[in-house]
Amino acid sequence: MKITSSFFFFYMLLLFSCSGKEPKTTSSKDPFFVILGVTQDAGYPQISCTKECCNRVKTEPSLRKMVSSIGLVDPISNQCWIFDATPDFTEQVSLITSHVKEKTIPDGIFLTHGHIGHYTGLMYLGKEAMSAKKIPVYGMSRMVEYLSTNGPWEQLVTNQNIQLNEIKENQKIVLNSRIAVTPILVPHRDEYTETVGYIVQCNNKKALFIPDIDKWEKWQQNITALITAVDIAFLDATFYKNGEIQRDMAEVPHPFVTESMALFNDLSLRDKNKIHFIHFNHTNPLLDQNSEAKHEVIRQGYNVAKEKSIV
Repeated sequence: MKITSSFFFFYMLLLFSCSGKEPKTTSSKDPFFVILGVTQDAGYPQISCTKECCNRVKTEPSLRKMVSSIGLVDPISNQCWIFDATPDFTEQVSLITSHVKEKTIPDGIFLTHGHIGHYTGLMYLGKEAMSAKKIPVYGMSRMVEYLSTNGPWEQLVTNQNIQLNEIKENQKIVLNSRIAVTPILVPHRDEYTETVGYIVQCNNKKALFIPDIDKWEKWQQNITALITAVDIAFLDATFYKNGEIQRDMAEVPHPFVTESMALFNDLSLRDKNKIHFIHFNHTNPLLDQNSEAKHEVIRQGYNVAKEKSIV
């Protein structure tokens, strides 16, 4: 069958628009995600870093990136939620609520675990700052216990700045008629709390959010099967490759991006394009727009999470 030039143009335009290489618009009434931050807990640039990776931000402040977080918006119900409360919570709340009408705070906060980049933004809800009223916060049992029994977080509970909602593995939390969230346990350093990722169901589409995990082989679930079962996958990309930092990287056993790409190599291009790598350490070359590492990730069909973009 002969393919006309106009059909070919339309096909290529459709393929490019679905590639995730450019931010989407919000003209649709479907729920959408906003990438609120992309870096590991300590941000970019990182404190006390004098390496080239951080020094370039001193000469070009626009390169600064916020800590890993995503927001979810439902345009019809005019609701929004944040996944992880980071040290950049103030700016991220402003960013997500700019996508809804007449709101200054999200309708709820989902926490993944008790490391500094994932819950400490809750402090801005306390009496020294916003003095919020019963903001719903969702966390697993150890996360809820930690916040309830350790200062200064317990003040948020006793002062009713936040309302803790204990969630359970694989049990769906229905947010409205269009959106539901399900926590899934993942292996990670669980000194104080469990660590979870989330599966978010929006109508007939699903998204996976796993900003922190140990090596994929430590997980009982098959990550490639999960990727094929969802429409979007925000995945841990803390380090690009082994030897990236000057310490034994077995102490911080995140899956290297190079390992993930090798594991995902047999996925179709369509499935690879679902993946948005996120949660970059300050040493990760994916933070450098012009790095060969970033070009290689894009060449192989994956996405590098872009702050403030819509997915």
